[in-house]
Amino acid sequence: MRNKAEAGRITRHYRIRKTVSGTKEKPRLNVHRSHKNLYIQLIDDLAQTTLLSFSTNDNAFKKECAKGGNLEAAKKLGAHVSKEAKRIGVEKVIFDRGGYLYHGRIKAFADSARETGLKF
Repeated sequence: MRNKAEAGRITRHYRIRKTVSGTKEKPRLNVHRSHKNLYIQLIDDLAQTTLLSFSTNDNAFKKECAKGGNLEAAKKLGAHVSKEAKRIGVEKVIFDRGGYLYHGRIKAFADSARETGLKF
């Protein structure tokens, strides 16, 4: 572990993962945050497959936002994930914040995804 904060986040994430599990109808929306980017996955835990995967580091997304580690990028990514999830037939998800506190970029992403129609 790099430091105590990261070790605490990983402990929280393991504690959350004990109770959170996604299905094909209601997949788990996993969030990982780095200093420069935000990474999102829709995961079916029963089949152990990733249905969708997006990040602010993708080339298509970099055209929309120059920087991937700010609130504006998180909001745009939330709207994009919601649209793509609807395209594959997913309307409800289980939100897995990955042990991160629910504020800042995580909250901006979640609020934007909810506003564009994703339910969790």
